[in-house]
Formats: sequence, structure tokens, C-alpha cells
Amino acid sequence: MDAKRILMLVGDFVEDYEAMVPLQILQTVGHTVDTACPDKAAGDTVVTAIHDFEGHQTYSEKRGHNFSISIDWRDVKPEQYDALVIPGGRSPEYLQLDDRVVNLVRHFAEQEKPIAATCHGPQILTAANVVEGRRCQAYPSLRPELERSGAIWDQPSAGLDSVCVDGNLVTAPAWPANAAWMRELLELLK
Repeated sequence: MDAKRILMLVGDFVEDYEAMVPLQILQTVGHTVDTACPDKAAGDTVVTAIHDFEGHQTYSEKRGHNFSISIDWRDVKPEQYDALVIPGGRSPEYLQLDDRVVNLVRHFAEQEKPIAATCHGPQILTAANVVEGRRCQAYPSLRPELERSGAIWDQPSAGLDSVCVDGNLVTAPAWPANAAWMRELLELLK
């Protein structure tokens, strides 16, 4: 497998397992992953959130770790990347409001480069208007938002460990799907 250069888009309170685990999986197989956050520089960190499924009506949230940023935001050039990874958590709620983020996502969509988004990450895809007519998964509470954006909802499994692939788009409902989510992204990167 040829090594690829991948961009991971994060922000404060990104979901811990959805950032840390994919980063390590992609690095393990030899890919280079740049972690980037608007207005952050290499060496800065974002704080993560750990979301757990403990039998309540929704997930619980705890403070996670400090997650390192590896590239200055101003140095991110989307044309230099082979794929984009968008973890979930709380960060997509505000990253979707940033025109720089939206334009970055549109670049990957227009160039038909692989885009992997999980959990609340597809909120950024809806803001970029790149899901119309596309099959998608996300955390189930995002179903109305995705459908209003013209996406075709692909029902996640009850265990939140499924994945949906539609062309260059790889989406999943939450961190229990990390293995399936990354396996499908790796297939697209071959």
C-alpha cells in the first residue's frame, strides 16, 4: 500500500476515541496524518470528550485527553491531502459554522477524495452541502438534519458498530464502529 497523506479535522471536545483510535490505525499502516484545528498551531492541543453508552437515554460525556495538533491551520492546503477524516463529539457543532472548514470539506467532495465522518462529524458535511442524494450514517440524533439536507439515511445497527460507504463517503454512527469505519476508509485509500 502506498502511504497517503490524510487530514484529520478536530476542535475542542472532539470525541476522544474517534480521534485517537483512527489516528493510530492510520499511522500503524504507514499513512501520514496531519491533525488540524482552525486558529491552532502545530504543538497546540485540543481537549477531547469521552462519550459513553451507559444505558441512559443518550450518551454520557466526560473530559478526555489533550490531543495534539500537528500542523498550523494556516499551512493546511487541501490539495496536498489524499483523504479527510472528521471525528465526532462536540467540535462539529461549532466547526460547521466556520467558512474555512466548509470550503475545505467542499474541496474534498468536489475532488472526490475519500471523506470519513463519524458520529456528529456529518454535521460539517451538511453545512458544506455535500450529502444530497448520498447514503449516510451518523449518530442517530442527526437523522433529521441529514434528511433535511437531502441525504439518504442508512440505519445504523443497534450496537452503533456499522458503517456506510457511498462512493468516496464513509460514514459511521459512533466510536463502536471505529474498526469498520477505518477498514472501509483504508479500502478507498488503496
